Amino acid sequence: MLLGRANRLHDGDTQALADGVNRFFQGVSADICPLDDSIMPPLPEIVQCEFTINQADVEQKLSRINVYKAQGPDGLPNWLLRDFSTHLAGPVCAIYNASVREGHVPSLWKEANVVPVPKVHPPRAIHTDLRPISLTATLGKVLESFIGSWILERVSNRLDNRQYGALKQRSTTHALVDVLYHWHAAIDKGQSVRTVFVDFAKAFDYVDHNVLVSKLMALGLPDVIVRWICSFLSHRRQRVKIGDILTEWLQLAAGMPQGTHLGPLTFVILIDSLRPGCLTHKFVDDTTMTETLSKSEVSSMQTFVDELVQQATEAGMIVNGRKTKEMLIGPIHKDLPQSVTLSGTPVERVTTFKLLGVHVANDLKWAHHVDAITSKISSRLYLLKQLKRSGAGPDDLLCFYTTAIRPVAEYACPVWHSSLTTAQAKALESLQRRAMKIILPDIDYSSSLAIAKLDSLASRREQLTERFYTRSILQESSCLNYLLPDKRDPALTERLRQAKTFKSLPTRTERFRRFFLPYCLHHYD
Repeated sequence: MLLGRANRLHDGDTQALADGVNRFFQGVSADICPLDDSIMPPLPEIVQCEFTINQADVEQKLSRINVYKAQGPDGLPNWLLRDFSTHLAGPVCAIYNASVREGHVPSLWKEANVVPVPKVHPPRAIHTDLRPISLTATLGKVLESFIGSWILERVSNRLDNRQYGALKQRSTTHALVDVLYHWHAAIDKGQSVRTVFVDFAKAFDYVDHNVLVSKLMALGLPDVIVRWICSFLSHRRQRVKIGDILTEWLQLAAGMPQGTHLGPLTFVILIDSLRPGCLTHKFVDDTTMTETLSKSEVSSMQTFVDELVQQATEAGMIVNGRKTKEMLIGPIHKDLPQSVTLSGTPVERVTTFKLLGVHVANDLKWAHHVDAITSKISSRLYLLKQLKRSGAGPDDLLCFYTTAIRPVAEYACPVWHSSLTTAQAKALESLQRRAMKIILPDIDYSSSLAIAKLDSLASRREQLTERFYTRSILQESSCLNYLLPDKRDPALTERLRQAKTFKSLPTRTERFRRFFLPYCLHHYD
């Protein structure tokens, strides 16, 4: 696709296209001042033993390297690091400890081959449709993982409870369940929901290192970690790679490389201060603001948005008004409020929105999402047919289906599985039926599932929903455990043969009863 862009813009000169993309990526943050050395903490004379890396831990991480991922600019292949992890662990561990002790990151580990990944297909403009994904040295990323774990140990309990990205035991499914639970609960009470989906312009590429380091220091992180982070951020270089074409190196003044271990974590710390007065859910930079309104209550969403914009400006971030959207849910449609504005421009009001990969509609139904799944899987079934025509056997075809097609039909399914209509469930099941017809054309559907040792999609969604409930909600350490109603009196439940653990969750509407949490409490408690 990018080669096609080269043909249109540069008469087929891919090198000229790559140079143009590289200059653009560098220019995004060109107006930001580089990291000021004066704000860096002094290097401690003695590094505490808790910041000393063990050789056994290094060997373990090296032995788990994914050999199928691309290598960085250092040219060291991942298979070499993994297969010889026993021999390399000692010298690599020594380098890591020296790096931490001296607060210095080797220049080679601060270089990145940037692959421009299209946001849309086909990309139409360099300025809006390309995302820079940085391929850095694997050894550098392993060291980042150690630094990241030290940071998390000290700040995880101080971060926003409704930040679901880049943190342990949290996922997009957790975020979606939390957001939609509050929406369903409000509608069930006869209230309205006004929500704004905030988008930040070039979020990772526009990170001000001075602001980030100030936030790290404000969190009370040890000087040895902050000093290392300062070295990690300063004097970074990148070059764009398209196919076999490489550009010249360009130095960056700001930004956080996408594709590194520390990128999402440090961005989560940067965005943590964005806490307007309304209910706000975040998944790294994806921010969803929610306001619930009773009948005749006046909306304050414009005030909340202005507050968030001010907080974002202080953090060196820019709200993208073109991609920020607003959605109204419930009785509010009878008396539409004035549109939210950003810099005097009204925010577009939509009826559906793709939130963290799931298509959410203002009627809280799933027809649009099922249509999107059907369309995406149908295109991949074409690839399955092409593999069949190329001579791939049933085992290979089945492997492709279970790894590249079926996950599309199951992504975040706890959020929407229990709310599907019978027709929608049948439509999804027909997709697997079509796939099995390609893989095992002479065998009926139920028999082919038995031969392939597969469950129906409905059965798998049910299993995944129950597993998410028992493993991610019922655990007291779960970020969503607070959604559960109070437990019943043990003195009462012990005397009953089949007592429910939790008190019933009040529901008025069938829509709320069929949503994830009420459904799980009814079926699995």
